[in-house]
Amino acid sequence: MESLHPRIRLLWIANVAIVLGVVGALAGQWVIDIPIEAVGAVIAVGIGLGIVYAIRLYQVWRFELQDDALYLERGVVTFVETAVPFVRVQHVDTQFGPVERVLGLSSVVVYTAGSRNADVRIPGLTPDRADDLQDTLRDLAVESEADDAV
Repeated sequence: MESLHPRIRLLWIANVAIVLGVVGALAGQWVIDIPIEAVGAVIAVGIGLGIVYAIRLYQVWRFELQDDALYLERGVVTFVETAVPFVRVQHVDTQFGPVERVLGLSSVVVYTAGSRNADVRIPGLTPDRADDLQDTLRDLAVESEADDAV
């Protein structure tokens, strides 16, 4: 199985730091009775937990193209295994936000037929790997449509 690019850990840690920074700023604005040291300590502990979580999530996040499906394994608290049959793939996008661009990362989003969990995102890919994976998934989806035809 293929793992994500190691820089994805920085993205996950940055996301935690941004959220905790905003929450800390809002707490400082709205709650006057909390000492700034306590808010700082909570933010520091939160960032520490975020770092541990990002490292563990990176260790378990895997994906693989099998004969008939895209297979994903991920999750720290709740481990999730997903199989996306190629015949269910509607379209595939490559996405990258501003922080991902700075880190040189992209994500592939696979949209599937159905309403529940109708998309699957593979984060932490280099732009070249994301483009290759997008092309491969698109080709496999087209091939599986021909095999599934009546």
